[in-house]
Amino acid sequence: MRIVKQTGILIAAFCLVSQVSVAGRSPEAAALLNALKSISGQYLLLGHQDATAYGIDWAAEPDRSDIKSTTGAYPAVHGWDVGHLEIGRNANLDNVSFSLMRDRIIEAYERGGINTISWHSTNPVNGESAWDTTRNSVKQILPGGKHHGKYNDYLNRLARFFKTLKTNDGTAIPIIFRPFHEHTGSWFWWGEAFCTPQEYQALWRYTVDYLRDKKGLANLLFAYSSSTIESEAHYLVRYPGDDYVDIMGFDEYCMGDEQAYTARMAKSLAILTAIAAERDKVAAITETGYEQIPNPHWFTQVLYPTIKDYPVAWVLLWRNAFNRPNHFYAPYPAHSAAEDFRNFYRLPAVRFEDGLAPLHIYQPTKP
Repeated sequence: MRIVKQTGILIAAFCLVSQVSVAGRSPEAAALLNALKSISGQYLLLGHQDATAYGIDWAAEPDRSDIKSTTGAYPAVHGWDVGHLEIGRNANLDNVSFSLMRDRIIEAYERGGINTISWHSTNPVNGESAWDTTRNSVKQILPGGKHHGKYNDYLNRLARFFKTLKTNDGTAIPIIFRPFHEHTGSWFWWGEAFCTPQEYQALWRYTVDYLRDKKGLANLLFAYSSSTIESEAHYLVRYPGDDYVDIMGFDEYCMGDEQAYTARMAKSLAILTAIAAERDKVAAITETGYEQIPNPHWFTQVLYPTIKDYPVAWVLLWRNAFNRPNHFYAPYPAHSAAEDFRNFYRLPAVRFEDGLAPLHIYQPTKP
């Protein structure tokens, strides 16, 4: 990763990039996309799932996150999930109320933060969870399929929620939407073993067209996110096309063997960043982490050295569950990795939310 200490150089580079229009995007979404392109390879943004919704021994408290309690700053990227919104629930699958989520998304944006939303969708075919492995579900929700109308109902509920994500002056908050993730695995109903590449591509294109064109959600950017990247061909076999993707990423977790993790990460990053550069897309590590963080130096000695030489815009740590004591991926103040995480925060190329303002993330794109 190239470290640019002179902010003015970065801003000048951004101003050049910001002249590039992004068709069909709101000015704020276009500015975000162009800024992410400009900082990739110069700065690494840190993200955390459900960062301001809950944490270790707390939930739904104002002005709080485990990352802020540890470092004094919020994460730059705030991850959310709208699973269960599609079936009319008041809270998502991790018990975050959609009312609270809306408030926290708006607060993050107004502070200068970035919001990304994944979707662990209920299976429209049978009402089972995202982890249902019923074959041919995707085929049945495409146009002409038996459950296509149900899927449209799901999208309508998402669209209604997305349209409420606005500031007091009516500005639609740019959202990085990441549906149907980890599709190269076979643990979700949209996974590799349960639909053909053509069906997955059709589902993705239909979803984007419906939300972006039919529902007029010009504030959405779309992130295509696999599991471990085995090869360029495997990563792209279900790719829906450049007109339907803004960000390319992957999910990868450390499962105890740090050497194996860094090897998988390095292989995936090399492939991802080459593809993204060729297609003029933003590259990101859309989920990662080490559950419970047993290595107190994991952030500065494992995660950052693995990422630093690759041009990715952000890395998102998974959540700190308030109701599952051993399910957390970011340090809290009393954790043994807290000081190492503060050292990670201080690295010149790493940015949390308090370091975003000089990067002009939301500067409107000039005509």
